[in-house]
Amino acid sequence: MDAKRFARPIVLAAMLAMAASAATGAQPETPSISPLGRTIATQGTAKGIPACISCHGANGEGNAAAGFPRLAGLSETYLAAQLAAFADGTRENSIMQPFAKTMALEGREAVAQYFSSLPAPKDIRTHDTADAATTDTGAWLATRGRWQQDLPACVQCHGPGGAGVGTAFPPLAGQPAAYIEAQLNAWKNGKRAPGPLALMPAIASKLSDTDIQAVAQYYAQQAMK
Repeated sequence: MDAKRFARPIVLAAMLAMAASAATGAQPETPSISPLGRTIATQGTAKGIPACISCHGANGEGNAAAGFPRLAGLSETYLAAQLAAFADGTRENSIMQPFAKTMALEGREAVAQYFSSLPAPKDIRTHDTADAATTDTGAWLATRGRWQQDLPACVQCHGPGGAGVGTAFPPLAGQPAAYIEAQLNAWKNGKRAPGPLALMPAIASKLSDTDIQAVAQYYAQQAMK
């Protein structure tokens, strides 16, 4: 496959997502935070759903040691879609699936809105290594890809520094390495739905275990110490 032809839809998708999320003039009003979302996130529910913050951090910052991802500052649309995928079984996770299935649509949407309203941690970098060495597999794949395998760079969809683009391509910067590894392996093994343009299974299939670990470490280290 021609590399440029393969890259074109990816770049176009990213550009469209960025354009859709860009302000056209006056800034939109910040929606009020749903009391339901705050309650579920911080206290849980009477049906046995624990507080989301018990795993994802008091401010949605995630838990790197346990591999629980950051939720703060992610797109409301993206978070709601992931909860829906857990609920209908198209995204597998032994912890999240029972909770998402128990939660009503209103609750899932409220939780998504709550975490999207929280600011991302201030120690998250949004720039890439300036001069990635070919021996630095994680940085090289993240910023340059491996075109002899028709493998695009992660930044083409997930933005500079893994900051995320629009509502379809989530941020990778500062997410726990174990979490990123688990998602790449899920796509590689057909355990997670393909996602936008069905790109991720094809991409993950071209990555070795060493590649996956390297990319995961690269983006996890985008959280400055």
